[in-house]
Amino acid sequence: MSTAKAAGNRGEAAVAQYLRKRGCTLLSSQWRCRFGEIDLVARTKGGVLCFVEVKLRGPSSIAVPREFVDARKQARLRTAAGCYLSTYDMADAPARFDVAEVYMDGQGQVLRLNYLEDAFS
Repeated sequence: MSTAKAAGNRGEAAVAQYLRKRGCTLLSSQWRCRFGEIDLVARTKGGVLCFVEVKLRGPSSIAVPREFVDARKQARLRTAAGCYLSTYDMADAPARFDVAEVYMDGQGQVLRLNYLEDAFS
């Protein structure tokens, strides 16, 4: 497994743990369809589906992670989320798109996590 993939997995695991601590149920991880991938899908205590994009950055990064979820990436996530909803017959479920910013040190260890609820629509 590549170093980048291993770091990505650690970042997603940290976000999954964050969500569980807040009472969310993790439904899917690295869910793929022909339109793209959704890093995490979780359900809140209130029943809202959260489609979570996890973005990692190391110590030398010059931009904040959320800046990399541009309009094109948002469109792909919306399409993939629609596919998820139809696949699991959840078309009427309330849903939102969240972005989790994960900051890592030079060894790939999680330093900090910033979770942005309803980051885009």
